[in-house]
Amino acid sequence: MKACGIEIKSNEAIVCLLTLTDGVFHLPDCRTRRLTLADTSAKGLKNFQNTFAKLVEDYKIEAVIIRQRQSKGKFAGSAIGFKLEAAIELINDLDVTIYSPTDIKESLRKNPIAVPFSETGLKQFQEPAFTTAYAWLMSDAHK
Repeated sequence: MKACGIEIKSNEAIVCLLTLTDGVFHLPDCRTRRLTLADTSAKGLKNFQNTFAKLVEDYKIEAVIIRQRQSKGKFAGSAIGFKLEAAIELINDLDVTIYSPTDIKESLRKNPIAVPFSETGLKQFQEPAFTTAYAWLMSDAHK
């Protein structure tokens, strides 16, 4: 199964593709590491949504897992971030899961990552997106 882990920060969606086949993980190459919403108007949001939908189509992504953010408090996500999340969730025929940090920690506790993140070849800012996809693929939530 090919999954796309996403961490939304401010006005960008940081992505990481991860494939699980017969118990073996693979990190396929991806043309982008992050998608940015430069224009917060309806036109800009539709452009972001179309760009993300094209990415899903091109890489044949079967599931999108978004790391859940707090809706209030000191570490709450921004309004623009929630717009990005909604734009992704509203893409037709796309399986989107919002995965909580608690569930991620629980899955990682049961299924620790066997390889140090520095050896994956990903950029450091992609680590939350990677762990989100990995934790979801290893959990019983998607089975």
